[in-house]
Amino acid sequence: MIVVTGATGNLGKATIDSLLSKGVSPEHIIALVRDETKSTELRSKGLQIKLGDYQDHESLLSAFKGADKLLLVSSSSDISKRFEQHKNAIDAAREAGVGHVIYTSFDLIDLRQSIMGEEVRYHAYTGDYLKQTGIAYTLMNNTMYADMIPFLIGKDILNNGISIPAKDGKTPFLPIKEMAEANAVVLIDPGHENKEYTIAAETAFSFAEITNMISDITGKALIYHQPNEQSYREQLIQDGVSKDDAAYIARFSGAIAGGEFDTGKSDVKQLIGRSPVNLKNYLTTVYGIFK
Repeated sequence: MIVVTGATGNLGKATIDSLLSKGVSPEHIIALVRDETKSTELRSKGLQIKLGDYQDHESLLSAFKGADKLLLVSSSSDISKRFEQHKNAIDAAREAGVGHVIYTSFDLIDLRQSIMGEEVRYHAYTGDYLKQTGIAYTLMNNTMYADMIPFLIGKDILNNGISIPAKDGKTPFLPIKEMAEANAVVLIDPGHENKEYTIAAETAFSFAEITNMISDITGKALIYHQPNEQSYREQLIQDGVSKDDAAYIARFSGAIAGGEFDTGKSDVKQLIGRSPVNLKNYLTTVYGIFK
C-alpha cells in the first residue's frame, strides 16, 4: 500500500497519475487530503481517500496504518511550522509501521548556507531527522519546476520581454511530470532505500539562454531585463502576487543569481530510464502557440 500526501497539490497529483500509468492498482494507493471537498477527481479514479493534517498526529497515524511506503510531500504551510509538521508525519509513519518514507526535499549547493535561510533550511532538518529514525528513507532533492518559468518571468513577455533579477545564474529546471515519474519509480521499485537522488535536468540554463529559446520558439526577439529586487517585487505585486509571496519569489531569484541551483548533478536518467525532457522542447509546449 502506498500513501501519497499532498494528493491534491501539483506534485502529489502528478505522482498519483504516474503510479496509475505504471500499472499500480488504484485501490493500492491512499491519497491523503486535508479537504475532502477537493478529492472528487481522486475518488473518481478509484483511490482510497483519507483525511489527514500534518499538525494532527492521530489523523496521520490512522491514515498511515497498513501502508508500506509513504511519499511525504513537503508542507506548504507557514515556513516556521514546516519542520515540526514533517517531524510529526515521520513520527506517525514510524508508529504506524510504514517501512519506507520518500521525502521531497530541495536541491541546492548547500541548503544550510543558502541566502534563503530558513525558507529552505527546514529541508535539511527534515532529512537529518528522517535518517535518525531508523526507517528506510529516500530523499528526492528536487530542483525548481520548469512549470514555474512563465510565472517567474512576467506577463505579456512578447511585448514586455523577460524580467527577473537572476543575472547569469543557471538552473536545471525540470517539469513536474518528470519529477512525479521519478517519485513513482522509487515508490514502486525496490533498491532505493537509504539513498538520496538529485531530481533535476542534466543541463542548467540561465534566463538569458531561456530568453533566446523563447525568442526562437515564438519568432520574436525578446529582451532579458534584469530589474533590481525591489522593482521585481513591485512588478509581481502589480501582477496580483501577494506581498509576502512576491518577497519569497524575489529571494528565489537571488538564489538563482548566486548560482545556488547549479549543482551539476542529475539522477533522473538513472531512475526513469531516459534523459529528462529538453528544456526548449518543454518551453515549446508552453510558448509554441504564440508563433
